Amino acid sequence: MGPQQDRRSMANGTRKETKVVVVVVQYRECQRNHAASIGGYAVDGCREFMASGAEGTAAALLCAACGCHRSFHRREVEPDCDCSSTTSG
Repeated sequence: MGPQQDRRSMANGTRKETKVVVVVVQYRECQRNHAASIGGYAVDGCREFMASGAEGTAAALLCAACGCHRSFHRREVEPDCDCSSTTSG
Protein backbone atom coordinates (compact mmCIF):
# COMPACT_ATOMS: atom_id res chain seq x y z
CA MET A 1 0.00 0.00 0.00
CA GLY A 2 1.44 3.33 -1.02
CA PRO A 3 1.01 6.83 0.36
CA GLN A 4 -2.39 8.41 0.07
CA GLN A 5 -2.46 11.55 -2.06
CA ASP A 6 -4.97 14.37 -2.29
CA ARG A 7 -4.38 16.68 -5.24
CA ARG A 8 -6.26 19.88 -5.94
CA SER A 9 -5.74 22.45 -8.66
CA MET A 10 -7.21 25.90 -9.16
CA ALA A 11 -9.50 26.74 -12.09
CA ASN A 12 -6.68 28.15 -14.22
CA GLY A 13 -4.44 25.15 -13.53
CA THR A 14 -1.34 27.17 -12.57
CA ARG A 15 -1.17 26.19 -8.91
CA LYS A 16 -1.32 22.68 -7.47
CA GLU A 17 -1.42 21.67 -3.84
CA THR A 18 -0.22 18.17 -3.05
CA LYS A 19 -0.78 16.48 0.28
CA VAL A 20 1.06 13.24 1.03
CA VAL A 21 0.24 11.24 4.16
CA VAL A 22 2.73 8.54 5.13
CA VAL A 23 1.31 5.86 7.43
CA VAL A 24 3.56 3.52 9.43
CA VAL A 25 2.02 0.14 10.30
CA GLN A 26 3.63 -2.02 12.97
CA TYR A 27 2.52 -5.43 14.18
CA ARG A 28 2.88 -5.98 17.92
CA GLU A 29 2.15 -8.93 20.23
CA CYS A 30 0.61 -12.16 18.99
CA GLN A 31 -3.02 -12.65 20.02
CA ARG A 32 -3.55 -16.16 18.69
CA ASN A 33 -5.43 -18.42 21.10
CA HIS A 34 -3.54 -21.71 20.98
CA ALA A 35 -5.97 -23.47 23.34
CA ALA A 36 -9.19 -22.61 21.48
CA SER A 37 -9.70 -26.18 20.31
CA ILE A 38 -9.97 -27.43 23.92
CA GLY A 39 -12.05 -24.49 25.16
CA GLY A 40 -9.27 -22.63 26.93
CA TYR A 41 -7.26 -19.48 26.39
CA ALA A 42 -3.47 -19.43 26.00
CA VAL A 43 -1.18 -17.11 24.05
CA ASP A 44 2.45 -17.87 23.24
CA GLY A 45 3.97 -14.62 24.54
CA CYS A 46 5.43 -13.40 21.25
CA ARG A 47 5.90 -9.65 21.83
CA GLU A 48 6.42 -8.37 18.27
CA PHE A 49 6.05 -9.60 14.69
CA MET A 50 9.32 -10.36 12.88
CA ALA A 51 9.03 -11.34 9.23
CA SER A 52 10.51 -14.71 8.28
CA GLY A 53 11.41 -13.65 4.74
CA ALA A 54 11.99 -10.75 2.41
CA GLU A 55 9.29 -8.16 1.63
CA GLY A 56 6.95 -9.35 -1.11
CA THR A 57 7.40 -13.07 -0.48
CA ALA A 58 4.99 -15.46 1.22
CA ALA A 59 7.47 -15.94 4.07
CA ALA A 60 7.18 -12.22 4.91
CA LEU A 61 3.69 -12.91 6.29
CA LEU A 62 4.89 -15.49 8.84
CA CYS A 63 6.43 -14.51 12.18
CA ALA A 64 9.97 -15.80 12.72
CA ALA A 65 9.46 -15.87 16.50
CA CYS A 66 6.16 -17.76 16.87
CA GLY A 67 5.35 -19.06 13.37
CA CYS A 68 1.90 -17.42 13.27
CA HIS A 69 0.51 -15.46 10.34
CA ARG A 70 0.85 -11.67 10.55
CA SER A 71 -2.93 -11.28 10.94
CA PHE A 72 -2.75 -12.80 14.46
CA HIS A 73 -0.56 -9.91 15.63
CA ARG A 74 -2.08 -6.66 16.94
CA ARG A 75 -1.93 -4.01 14.21
CA GLU A 76 -0.78 -0.55 15.27
CA VAL A 77 -1.19 2.34 12.82
CA GLU A 78 0.76 5.55 13.33
CA PRO A 79 0.75 8.50 10.94
CA ASP A 80 4.46 9.16 10.42
CA CYS A 81 4.22 12.63 8.94
CA ASP A 82 1.77 14.90 7.18
CA CYS A 83 3.83 16.63 4.53
CA SER A 84 2.14 19.35 2.49
CA SER A 85 3.74 21.32 -0.31
CA THR A 86 2.51 23.97 -2.69
CA THR A 87 4.09 24.32 -6.12
CA SER A 88 3.61 26.89 -8.86
CA GLY A 89 4.07 25.92 -12.41
